[in-house]
Amino acid sequence: MREQAELDSVDWHILEELQNDATLPNRSLAEIVGLAPSSCLQRVRRLRELGVITGCHAVVDPATTGLPLEAVVAVNVRPHTRPVVAAFRAFVMAQPETRSVFHVSGQADFLIHIAVADSTHLQAFLMDKIASRTEVRNLTSSVVLERVETRALTPPANLRPTHRRRKA
Repeated sequence: MREQAELDSVDWHILEELQNDATLPNRSLAEIVGLAPSSCLQRVRRLRELGVITGCHAVVDPATTGLPLEAVVAVNVRPHTRPVVAAFRAFVMAQPETRSVFHVSGQADFLIHIAVADSTHLQAFLMDKIASRTEVRNLTSSVVLERVETRALTPPANLRPTHRRRKA
C-alpha cells in the first residue's frame, strides 16, 4: 500500500478542479485556487511526483462510438489464488469490451464494467470470453440502465484540511 500523501486545503482544491477539467491551463487553475502560476505549477508537479495524480484522460461516451449497451459483470474464480487472480485480471483487461475491472471482497471476486454493441455482443462476451474460462465458477451480469459520471474525489468534511501546508 502506498504511503498517504500530506495534502492541504489548496492541494485538495487543485485536485478537485483538475478532476473536473484536466485541460485547465495552469494560469486559469492558479487563478481559481488563488495561487501564483509558478506556485500552482509546483504543487501540481508535487502531486504527480507523490503519485496522487496518476494520469489524465478523456471521457468518451460509449453510445456515440457504437457501444451503447453497458453492463457490470460479477465473476467468481476458483481457486482464488494470486496466480489465478492475476491471469484472469490480465485476460479481462485485454478485452476491448472492458472499461474497468475491480477485484473485490464480498459475493463476487471481480466486478467488470463493459460496453458492447447490443445484447448479442453481450451474450458472446459472457459465454465465449468469460464463462468459457476454466477458472470461472459463476457469473452474473447486470445491464446498466443509467450511468452517472464519476465525481471528483474530495475528502469528507471531517477529513477536509482547513490549513495550508507550510513550506519545508
